[in-house]
Amino acid sequence: MFGIIRKKRQEVRDRTVYMEVCADNKVSYRVIAGRVFTGGDDIITYGIEAQDLKTGDFETIPDFSRDIEDAVDFAEMLITSRTRPEGIYSRALNYLCVSI
Repeated sequence: MFGIIRKKRQEVRDRTVYMEVCADNKVSYRVIAGRVFTGGDDIITYGIEAQDLKTGDFETIPDFSRDIEDAVDFAEMLITSRTRPEGIYSRALNYLCVSI
C-alpha cells in the first residue's frame, strides 16, 4: 500500500532585518534573521530577500543558512553581480555548490 508523505513546512518566525542594501540597479537586498522550530529546538536561521524597487518583484529564501557570515557573503555576491530578484535561486545553487 502506498501513501502520500508530506513534510511539514518549517515557518520562519520573529523575522528581523539584519542588513539591507539598496544597490545602484534599484534592487534592495536584505539579510533577515529569524527562528525555526525543528526537533524541539528553536534554531536561528538567516535568509535572503531581493526586491526590485522599480517593478515590485520580490523573491526570498527565508532559511538560506544558519551562519550569518554565509548569508552576508551571499548577499554581497548578489550585489556585486547585480542579480535581479528572479535570479537569486540560481545564484544560491551556484553559491552552495562552491561552498560545499
